Amino acid sequence: MIFALVGAAVVLGLLGLVWTQQRRLMYFPYPDVPPPESLGVRDVELVRFTTADGLVLHGWFFSTLHTPVRYTMLVFNGNAGNRAYRVALAQALRRRGLAVLLFDYRGYGGNPGHPTEAGLLADGRAALAYLEARTDVDSRRVVLFGESLGTAVALSLAVERPPAALILRSPFVSMVELGKLHYPFLPVRWLLRDRFAAIDDIQSLRSPLLVIAGDSDRIIPASQSRQLYAAAPPAKQLLVVRGADHNDSDLLAGREMIEGIAGFLGSLHAE
Repeated sequence: MIFALVGAAVVLGLLGLVWTQQRRLMYFPYPDVPPPESLGVRDVELVRFTTADGLVLHGWFFSTLHTPVRYTMLVFNGNAGNRAYRVALAQALRRRGLAVLLFDYRGYGGNPGHPTEAGLLADGRAALAYLEARTDVDSRRVVLFGESLGTAVALSLAVERPPAALILRSPFVSMVELGKLHYPFLPVRWLLRDRFAAIDDIQSLRSPLLVIAGDSDRIIPASQSRQLYAAAPPAKQLLVVRGADHNDSDLLAGREMIEGIAGFLGSLHAE
């Protein structure tokens, strides 16, 4: 009896630890952002904007010499790093004639605050509002690009305010299903605060969709991306990058991915 009570106390203690520390297991913000010049970027605009709850967030705007600008892309990062880690993506897209805004969520890249699901959504709304208010941006030609965790943020905002197109790289069904996959020994459904239930939003999407997945992704299996894709409305395309794992260069700014994005947007441009 005593051993059973001790065991139960240990289990409850572990569950309590997971409950209180779960956001540390979900978000991995890198606070230090190097100056763009140190990354080989000399023609980027440093921008800032304020969220509805008063936080000042920072970003980098990559303009393009292409006239008129075909599209402007707003990038929603994954759960780790900061905007400096997405420079290769922005540069590759700019070479294709797109303007790009990279920004960091609260708690990331030296920004104030702490990341939560509600907080990331508020940050995304502020970034989109800032972008649409720029005189050099056509609000009718804004594309949302979500990466990993950022796919759920981008999708939620795309349902609220349909963009010209939505691109999801390594999307997942929900954080609950992903958590069950990686932590099968935990009652994830009961414990999880930030649920990012993309599957609940996808059927309400009214924008053209491109889903990109790596068939060797060990963090977000391609089966999760395919399941979300299958639930989306008909205006959609799927690109599976063979042999690509979650953080491989092929899924950061790889040639196949960039050409797939350009082709997808080009098909919209031709309509």
